[in-house]
Amino acid sequence: MTKTAVVTAGTAGIGLETALGLARAGFSVTVVGRDADRGARAVDRINATDPARPARFLPADLGSLDQVRALADRIATERAASGEPLTVLVNNVGAMFPQRRALDGIEASFLVNHLSPYLLTELLLPTLTAGAPSRIVNVTSGAVGLAKRSFDTVEPPGGYYGFHWYGRAKLANLAYTLDLATRLQGTAVSVFAADPGGAATDMTNGTMTDPKIVSPALRLLWPLVRRKFRRSTSGPASLAARPSIVAATDDALTGRTGIVIGARARPVTPLRAATDPRVAQDVRRLSERHAPLTTT
Repeated sequence: MTKTAVVTAGTAGIGLETALGLARAGFSVTVVGRDADRGARAVDRINATDPARPARFLPADLGSLDQVRALADRIATERAASGEPLTVLVNNVGAMFPQRRALDGIEASFLVNHLSPYLLTELLLPTLTAGAPSRIVNVTSGAVGLAKRSFDTVEPPGGYYGFHWYGRAKLANLAYTLDLATRLQGTAVSVFAADPGGAATDMTNGTMTDPKIVSPALRLLWPLVRRKFRRSTSGPASLAARPSIVAATDDALTGRTGIVIGARARPVTPLRAATDPRVAQDVRRLSERHAPLTTT
């Protein structure tokens, strides 16, 4: 049976390395991204590994919920027409913003890091269930440890600090991931979170160099934190992709679900806040309100 995988933000960095790893593992890989030129280069790199089947690129701006819906519809329609399953969905998309901005009228960090992968996953659940056994892998971050844990609204009170808001959106997605694993028990759809740790990417080498992305209380310490963080993010993207690849392919995880694969590509204990049913309930309500599965 053909093994197929979709990797969002898969045209460069950790996403591309994840796609390369899946291709080497025998998957027919589709990478999703905004830029057609980057998509073409990614496909060329994947195909250079002599995969079982050629890779392909699908264009979509994952900062637009309408485009997420269109992407999900295209994938589901194609899977149904071909009769081939969707074996793995890797929600690798992520972004940190130095200043507050809105997309689709919603704060951008929460939309890109949580609502977008949430919506794509929910819309593809029938396809993933039909193709089971299948896996969902949501990429998380160590930044969840510094996140505000209130999800009454998309935007928490107080000033905008990109690192904290990024971590809060990733915490929402981690709570959703673990809650989804519980929902899907018995369906043969396994759900995992993967923490890449760190790598030298545009985000770590760009946005994270600005001390204004953290609250004033942390700014005096930020140079020290940055030096430590720089050491942990100096490795190659191929190493940071390992947790996602393991989550998607490791036979030892067959039949298991609701597991966080840490930066060393081994299961780790999830942050306690992400396992709190009240947090999961608030995240679910917020997600359903701002990213409804059906539109009128």
